[in-house]
Amino acid sequence: MKGEEKYKAILKAAKGVFAREGFYNSKVSEIAKEARVADGTIYLYFKNKEDILISLFEEELTRIIKLVKGELEQVSDPRDKLRRFCDIHLNMAEEDRTLAEVIQVELRQSNKFMREYKNKYFLAYLKIVADIIDEGKASGIFDQDVRSDVVARMVFGSLDEISTYWVTSRRKRFDVHDAAKTVGDILIEGLVSSH
Repeated sequence: MKGEEKYKAILKAAKGVFAREGFYNSKVSEIAKEARVADGTIYLYFKNKEDILISLFEEELTRIIKLVKGELEQVSDPRDKLRRFCDIHLNMAEEDRTLAEVIQVELRQSNKFMREYKNKYFLAYLKIVADIIDEGKASGIFDQDVRSDVVARMVFGSLDEISTYWVTSRRKRFDVHDAAKTVGDILIEGLVSSH
């Protein structure tokens, strides 16, 4: 395996190990074994287990941002863009449960991530929503008085809670697409300009 292949293999293995064992119970040696590399090889690419977790998050969120932006380019109405964003977000939890579990549960177990990490990737993800809100305001569809940054966090917070429930609940009581539509419709109802 070449360097880039090893890096990707380690992250892929880490995703599975973190989801299966939990972040704290995971061992670097387990990740190495699953990635089919020597234990020491991991330290050529990562400082420690938390560095692997953060790198996994950054890689996946970079991929997700690209995917979301590509999907939204095909939609012109800000209301439809917001609905589509909600659908993509929740659909990812359903399509890649392992990744969703790592992001929704294990990442939050990391004190280093929660306290020290300056998360430019997450801010870029929130900016996608803020840009949709700004676009709606500029076209007169959304109320001029709403703060795009606050709405972006409201949208994320709603979707984040539903994703966490989806990942941690044994029984699924709803369809993710129906849930996304509900969140989108309720948010849009509150955003639509009454002027």
